[in-house]
Amino acid sequence: MNFARTSVSLALASAIALLPALVQSQDKAPKPSDKPTSYAPVDITEDFAVTMARMQAQRPIVMKRQRDLLAMRYDLADRPAKGVSMFRGKPVQAGIRAKLPAGVSWEQLAAMTPEEIRDKNLFPKGFLPLSHPNHPEGGMLFPQFHIDEIQKQEARNLNRFDLEFDLPDHFLPEFPAPIFLTTRPDLGDVSQGKLLTIDNFHGMFNGVLNPKQLEGLRLLLTPFPQQQFNQTEDRRSERPSRGVSCFDCHANGHTNASTHLAGDVRPQALRHRIDTPTLRGVNVQRLFGSQRALKSVEDFTEFEQRAAYFDGDPVIATKKGVNPLERGSQVHFMAEFQEILDFPPAPKLNVHGKLDPKKATESELRGQAVFAGKGQCISCHAPPYYSDNLMHNLKTERFYKPQTINGQLAVGDGPIKTFQLRGIKESPPYLHDGRLLTLEDTVEFFNLILETKLSAQEKTDLVAFLRTL
Repeated sequence: MNFARTSVSLALASAIALLPALVQSQDKAPKPSDKPTSYAPVDITEDFAVTMARMQAQRPIVMKRQRDLLAMRYDLADRPAKGVSMFRGKPVQAGIRAKLPAGVSWEQLAAMTPEEIRDKNLFPKGFLPLSHPNHPEGGMLFPQFHIDEIQKQEARNLNRFDLEFDLPDHFLPEFPAPIFLTTRPDLGDVSQGKLLTIDNFHGMFNGVLNPKQLEGLRLLLTPFPQQQFNQTEDRRSERPSRGVSCFDCHANGHTNASTHLAGDVRPQALRHRIDTPTLRGVNVQRLFGSQRALKSVEDFTEFEQRAAYFDGDPVIATKKGVNPLERGSQVHFMAEFQEILDFPPAPKLNVHGKLDPKKATESELRGQAVFAGKGQCISCHAPPYYSDNLMHNLKTERFYKPQTINGQLAVGDGPIKTFQLRGIKESPPYLHDGRLLTLEDTVEFFNLILETKLSAQEKTDLVAFLRTL
């Protein structure tokens, strides 16, 4: 008798017998210990087939919980702004989508102190931190349109068996996004309307990029193992995966709004959701990464694959197949391509990054005045790129009491990086976690947080100005 084979069979039979109980909740997955730890489990004791079956059964429940949260917070209707679109024609969504508490108007809310809003529990739910679709689990999560295109071009599957993306497509950036190069402004959009992948990049860019940039682009499009997509039993893809590429989130050097959790804090409940930022204009940025402790795009590029791909855990990274990039060539080449990604054209702006009075409407000009004056926007978002390359703490916790939201403990946002506003209408949703679905939401949020008390007309004009950047 083969005792080893018999033992394995008995173990598998026992695992299958436990399956009905395990599918009740993802939270009931076997845990080594309830004692707090900074590390992810390395030795997975549950059979992969059991893990997948349990999480697949729980997926509809998890996603319903998240969609109920979104529906409670926001008006999710597809309601585009009249005559306003992104570069390649995708409509820009209009209106404030965060729902107000019953019995109060935006004007009434803005007239209250932060303490009044907190004590009366009137802070709009859509302004609270936005949780990952399954915050206790976390991990990279891609919109379905990107998953489908990668499957079509590369036969690489980015579907997760446990989760799907939560925000509706009409609130996300244009896809595929246009690509503009600082080195070849004469070419305009060089994307040819295609999603850039390992299958097509050479034909599209040979003769446009130099050899270093071309090699850097190849590496940015090459999949490498990641926390949820790898070849181990501790993955969230049905089959062992080649991994993900940098441009699976930063699609076409821009963003497709893929989400993740910042790896810079523990425990899990305190990690922040990340809305993937655009790479356009990184040549004028000076702070990178979720901690904003990285001071060059080279540092960021190397850090992403060594740490961020694995939730900031170098122990689990070793097991799953971390890809250590060579600093002097590979990292430099990747950075060199990223640093030539340009903003989309802004035909109403002059060389100083301000509106040309001959081209702008009266509303846009009034909005620029609000931006530079009463709205206080310019104190952080200075032209021509509309950023100060600094960190700022908005102290949002003044407005609400600590609370747990679908597994995330909302206690404040802490210091966050000033986002560049050039091309801002091309990069929804807004704020670091994507909680603000439209520019109108963003203006209303900052009007409340900064206590600027803008009038309805001033808010309308400010949105009009932001759409010109």
